Parts: sequence; structure tokens; C-alpha cells
Amino acid sequence: MKNIQKIIALSKPLCALTWLLSLLVLVMSILQQAQPFFIKFIVDNIQLQLTNQQGNFKTVAYLMLGLLVVNLVSSILNSLSMRFGDYINSRLRRYLTEEFYSHVFTLPQKYFDSEISGKILNQLVRGIQSIQDFMGMFTNFVLPAIFQSIFTVGILFYYSGPIGLLALLIFPAYIYMSHYSTKKWGVEEMKKNRLEDITRGRISEVIGNIRLVRGFMAQAPEWKLVSKTLAKVNQIYDRQSTTYHLINFFREFSLELVLILISLITFNQTFKGQLSLGEMVLILQLINLLRRPLFAMSFILERIQAAESGSKEYFTIMDLKEEEKLNLLALPKSKLISRPSLHFDQVSFRYDTTGNEVLKKISFKIPSGQTVALVGHSGAGKSTIINLILKFYQPASGRIYLNERSYNHLSHQFVRSHISLVFQDNELFSTTIRENVSYGMGKTSDQQIISALKKANAYDFVMDLPGKLDAQIGERGVKLSGGQKQRIQISRAIMRNSPILILDEATSSLDSKSESAIQSALEYLMKNKLTIIIAHRFSTIQSADQILVIDQGKLVGCGTPAELAKQPGVYSELLRYQISGNEKLLAKYDLH
Repeated sequence: MKNIQKIIALSKPLCALTWLLSLLVLVMSILQQAQPFFIKFIVDNIQLQLTNQQGNFKTVAYLMLGLLVVNLVSSILNSLSMRFGDYINSRLRRYLTEEFYSHVFTLPQKYFDSEISGKILNQLVRGIQSIQDFMGMFTNFVLPAIFQSIFTVGILFYYSGPIGLLALLIFPAYIYMSHYSTKKWGVEEMKKNRLEDITRGRISEVIGNIRLVRGFMAQAPEWKLVSKTLAKVNQIYDRQSTTYHLINFFREFSLELVLILISLITFNQTFKGQLSLGEMVLILQLINLLRRPLFAMSFILERIQAAESGSKEYFTIMDLKEEEKLNLLALPKSKLISRPSLHFDQVSFRYDTTGNEVLKKISFKIPSGQTVALVGHSGAGKSTIINLILKFYQPASGRIYLNERSYNHLSHQFVRSHISLVFQDNELFSTTIRENVSYGMGKTSDQQIISALKKANAYDFVMDLPGKLDAQIGERGVKLSGGQKQRIQISRAIMRNSPILILDEATSSLDSKSESAIQSALEYLMKNKLTIIIAHRFSTIQSADQILVIDQGKLVGCGTPAELAKQPGVYSELLRYQISGNEKLLAKYDLH
């Protein structure tokens, strides 16, 4: 019941509407309970007419008219409650999605490093669906079931003590068997949910990497992997179904035995004259109506168990500790530092508490307006430094300063508002050129977008696309070449025009001609900015003011490109490898 309490607490903003709907449904159930009494009075009037000619057909007609009115009002209330339920349901779905989505934005980057996006989405969908089902059950069944149970048993006791007692005893036995059945189902459901999360997460990954899958002809293994997991899901479902229907048989058979026994007692008392025909008809109708609250209570238990297991991962994510604060309003430009500097002071970092240190007491300063390149072997820690600058992670020890203001006292939004990014990977959305270039900028004019495209040497190819600025580029820009995607990223950085610029292999996807053409755009973009470059091609960093050499998480060198080239170490070693490779290529084709 732990998650049920959370569902009720989370749905608090909609509680007033939920209770209002519950009362509407309750009124409707009261009208439904009134219907057997109309039938009783009609039957009693007919019996009077048949026995001593004292019946009154006008009374029967009025009773039928009253029954019609009750049914009409019930139908109207039913339509209203269904529409009101849809209204609440849609608001609840939106509210739950917004709560989840906003919370996800505040989670630490480490969480996303270890989770599959398709799995997170599946947990969101299942969690919201189970919560919606629970809230729908609550409004439509809980109050009516309680009212119908008390009303029906009370009336049966009024007319016959033995019948009322038998009716009362049905409830604990039926509810116990329902509880046992749903508990068994829930244990298996959580196992099934875990497997389904794995399956849907894998399918999402495969679709996202479909060219890789096809290129390596791995369709069959991927299909078999999903098929094997789904077979396990079916095995679990078969166990669930067998257990449920076996218990359900005993539950329903026991209910039928008790209801037949109640009917026999009713017929016997009517035969002896202890009950009138109208009372007998009333009791038989109430016995039939008794199934509704019993089935409702069984359904309530099932929905509670489904909500408990279905929303578990949803609340597991919602319970994760927030690391960031979500600000929906952009930070005004006036609050930004116009000429920022960066300072790492004895910064160490590890990705988890038990892992090895990725960075070990790194210290350096980058003055405002300076261009710095990070150089080192793959895995040396360069990207980790960028992640720390972006405040994606917190240092294990040491301090980072922006204009000598500690990161510990600066919000994530404030830090990132100073930074423009060009990633190594093509981080684009499956939307238009216009939306990708202006991403995160709010309202922008076409002229601003076109200006950014021209400065990034992207305008000509964009104008050749069908739709031009409104051209759809596909998932992660699949309809563009590698160089085109990179230039769209650079256009986005130009649009943002932040005082700190980070270029993570910004020209890695460009051919030599495109790289040469875009250098002028990068030089314009880097002007008067604090720029940090990660590049493996040393030709792109020769104009850097200083180079920081990182090796195995340590800062092992610092200086200008010319100074480091003359010193033994990682930089000169990597530089010689590149020069040697180029010389061999030139010699092979006799281009010296």
C-alpha cells in the first residue's frame, strides 16, 4: 500500500474533482438501488389486485413513470460522470507526465549514464497508466461499492436475519480470496515488468541504431533476443493466469452456492407467508445486486495491486534525489558575466564511489577571452573536464570557480547560461533546421537563423533542401551528412553567442575542404570568448593560447603549441605520430 499512498498524495491537486466525481457516481448508484423498490411496490399492488381486487392500476402506472424517471436520471448522470471522468483522466495524465518530466530534468547525469532511454519511457507510460486506472477505479467503484454493500446487507437484515447474516459473511470470504489472488498476481507482475522494460529498452536502442544493426547483419540475433525475453514474459503470464483462474473458480463457485442458499431461504419464507411476493422479488433483486459490490471490491483489490506494481518504477524515479533545480524561465542576459574566467583548484573526480579516480587533483586557470585546447590520449579525462565545467557532475574533491565564484554557490542554470556547445556527437532533434539552429533560444527571426547558417558555412546546403529552413532532418539528423550535421551544431552555437565556447571535436566530421572553409566561422565564433577545444587533429589547435596536456587523469603539461612541441612528453609524442603519418601518406603518392 506504500505506492497507493504516494498515488493519493501525488494526485492531491485533482482530489477535489475526484471526490466530486465520486459523489456523482454515488448518487447514480443510490438511484440504481432504488429501482428494486419500485418493482416491489408494483408486484405488491398486482398481488393485492389478484387476491382481493384492491389493487390500483393508476398507482402501478405512477410507479412505472417513477421508474422511468429514475432510469432517465441515471442515464444522464452516467453520461455526465463519464465525460467528467474523461476530463479528470486527461488532466491527471498531463499532471503526472509533467511531474515526471520536470523531475527527470533535475536528476544527476550519472542516472542517465546507467539507464536506457526506452526503459525510462516505458516506466513512465506504465506508471501513468496504472495510476490512471487506480484513480478511475477509485472514483467509479470505491464509494458505490461501500454504499451498496451497507445498503443491501442492511435491507436484507431488515426483512430476514438469516438472509442478512449469510449476505454479510460472503464479504470477508470473497475479499480474502480476491486479496490472495491479486497478491500472487502482483509478485509475478513485477517480474514481468522488469523483463518488459529490458525488451522495450532494447527495441528502442535497436531502432535508434538501425544502420549499425543492418550493417552488421544482426537482425536475427536481435530478433531472437527479444523473442526469448517475450517467451519468458509469456511463461510468467501463464503462471499468473493459471493461478488467477483457479482461485477465481473457487471464489465464484462459493459465491453461487451461498446465493442459491439465500434464494432457497427466501422462497421458503415466501412459501410460508413470512414474505410477500413483492418482498421476495425485492430480496432476489438485492441478491442479484449483491454481486456488484462483491465484483467491485474484487476489482478494487486487483487495481490496487496493479497500481502498486505498475507504478513502482515510476515512484522509484520520482524518489531519486534531485541534483538540479528546474527553472522554466530563461536567465536574463543582464545577469550573465560578460568576460568570464575558469579556475580548477585541485579537482578530483570519480564516476562512482567505488571506482578509480578519473581526474586527480587537476589545477589550471583560463583567463577570459583565451583559447585553451585539451590534449591527451583517448580516455585521459578531457571529456570529464568538459562535463565538470558544464556542471553535469560534481567533483569528488577540489573546487571549480567561474570568475572566482565557486561552482558550489552557483546554480546549474547560471553556469550553463554562459556556455555554448558543439558536441563531438551530432546532437540534433528530429525536427526542422529552423528549430535545431534556434534550439533553446526562444523566439528568433529567420534573419538571425540565416545569419548563423551563413557564418557556419551551412546556408548554401540548407537552401538546397526541400523546405529550406523548414526541412525535416530525421532522427538525430539522419537525412544530413556528417559534415552538414556538424555545421548545424556550429550554427546553433553561433546563435547562442555565449561568452564561453566549448568545441568537442567540432570539426571531426568534416572533410579537409569543409574544415578549411569553416575555420573562419569558428574564428569569428571564438572571438573575445573563453574557448575550450578538444581536438585530436593538431592542425585545428595551433592558434590556441595555451594547451593543457592530460594523461591518465593528471595535468602533465601546459604551454603554447610551440613550447610543448619542443618538450618531450605526451603532446610532442602525439604530434610526431600525426606528422609521421602525414609524411608517409605524402611519400606514398610522391607529393613531397
